[in-house]
Amino acid sequence: MRIEKRAVEEFNEPLLKEHQRKFRFIAESFPGIEDVVAKLIDFQVAIPSWALGSGGTRFGRFAGAGEPGNLEEKIEDVGLLHSLNKSSGAISMHIPWDIPSNPNAIKAFAAQLGIRFDAVNSNTFQDQPGQELSYKFGSMQHVDKAVRRQAVEHNIEVIRHGAELGSESLTVWLSDGSCFPGQLNFKRAFQNTLESLQAVYEALPANWKMFVEYKAYEPNFYSMSVGDWGQSYLYASKLGPKAYTLVDLGHHLANANIEQIVALLLMEGKLGGFHFNDSKYGDDDLTVGSINPYQLFLIFNELVAGMDERKMNHATDLGWMIDASHNVKDPLEDLLQSVEAIMISYAQSLMVDRKKLNDAQMNNDVTLCQEILQHAYRTDVRAIVAEARLRDGATLHPVDAFRKMNVRKSLIKDRGSKTVATGL
Repeated sequence: MRIEKRAVEEFNEPLLKEHQRKFRFIAESFPGIEDVVAKLIDFQVAIPSWALGSGGTRFGRFAGAGEPGNLEEKIEDVGLLHSLNKSSGAISMHIPWDIPSNPNAIKAFAAQLGIRFDAVNSNTFQDQPGQELSYKFGSMQHVDKAVRRQAVEHNIEVIRHGAELGSESLTVWLSDGSCFPGQLNFKRAFQNTLESLQAVYEALPANWKMFVEYKAYEPNFYSMSVGDWGQSYLYASKLGPKAYTLVDLGHHLANANIEQIVALLLMEGKLGGFHFNDSKYGDDDLTVGSINPYQLFLIFNELVAGMDERKMNHATDLGWMIDASHNVKDPLEDLLQSVEAIMISYAQSLMVDRKKLNDAQMNNDVTLCQEILQHAYRTDVRAIVAEARLRDGATLHPVDAFRKMNVRKSLIKDRGSKTVATGL
């Protein structure tokens, strides 16, 4: 299924007058509005291939209808999202769930939909059919050198697939760790992991980046071999200039100050990218902005400030991706909501008066600092985000458009009602 330009225009037409009124109102009070709109148009958020089907819990998975059954259908779904919001112009693939049988054909198909290939993601957190050695006791940290070699070779294979499609970065997330005290020699596990990562790092193409993702717990609850941002930063620093830390918003203990982590990693030039989601308790993988939108704004506030200080391009110098999944929503509606929340927080952070905030900080004016940040956060920027979509040829209200255009019904008609997304 594809959404034609005429369908977008027909959806927008009855909404234009009210949208223009709202946009004029906020534009009159913010002189830098055109710069904000331009940045929003440039900003793209990659969609993970595994989030296009219904997710689940440890207890079960409730498959939806019309889910994508192969890589082509996953790319088609990302194309649908991009047609509706023009902010989802990339797909992040998971290997071996999404190995293309014909890379040139897949690349050409994605290009027709305006989709590029973002970071590729390796998988050593589960054993695959036909796999010779098991990752039950770890992959890159494993005491058996043969297991470590197998994990390294898999990551190098992922790089090869990514290079064929035009990707320029590899995300490595390791489930390695220990469940019980005494199970693991921490120093040996770190060294084994480092040596494995170094072997993968050496295989990176010249223009590639490696993102080292961390997680405080799960599947191992006593220790994780990359358990926090400090360990990830240590690996990235030892690996070299092409290695960076990747921050997943759900991979922290409760009440962690993620915005402070972001600020320090940016200061050190070692922040590589983001996996956006939201959580109530842990790695819940909920819709972005559904639980704590103020935290998302505070994170973006530090991102914008830090990137501007380093004269970085907001749209291209970091990797932006959603990593959310849930089993009670239509996954495409969920992704549309997540992208919308990201764009709103980004727009709000662009409206912070940086000079005024800095002066207040230097004068220890705590009250004014809070007022400045909360003024930006409480500003309704939805008309600005919608204006960016409108100028880029997208819909004013993506979720409403998705429903009124009967996108899910069309997908069910094409694919059937008993489909299960691959890789889940």
